[in-house]
Amino acid sequence: MRFVIGALRRWFDADGPQAEGTAPDYRFSLANERTFLAWIRTALALVGGGLAVAGFLPPLRIPHLREVLSVALMLLGAAIAVRAIDHWARAERAMRLGRPLPASRFPGVLAVAVALGALLLLVATVLPVLR
Repeated sequence: MRFVIGALRRWFDADGPQAEGTAPDYRFSLANERTFLAWIRTALALVGGGLAVAGFLPPLRIPHLREVLSVALMLLGAAIAVRAIDHWARAERAMRLGRPLPASRFPGVLAVAVALGALLLLVATVLPVLR
């Protein structure tokens, strides 16, 4: 519980990252913000894709595949949104304290998840045609 409260304070305290260290060159802070916004756009696209799958994709031959895809896309979008704010706060803090930027495996994990999802969709759409 303490971790959640600490994370929320770090993410949403307007003076949180600014309270430590010295202000970095504003260009670096703005680049960090643009990266955050790019992750948020990705998250919104995945949530919108999940809603589109749920609302417009006709039922597939594999039972409940449409629902599974929809929920998976929306959950992935939510995870990316949370990861975006966490990475923004950690990068801002690192720049202010003169530390190296935090490493992240999340882009790799996301790429693998999207690739696996694309392969599953390919199998789900091509397999019925081949029968």
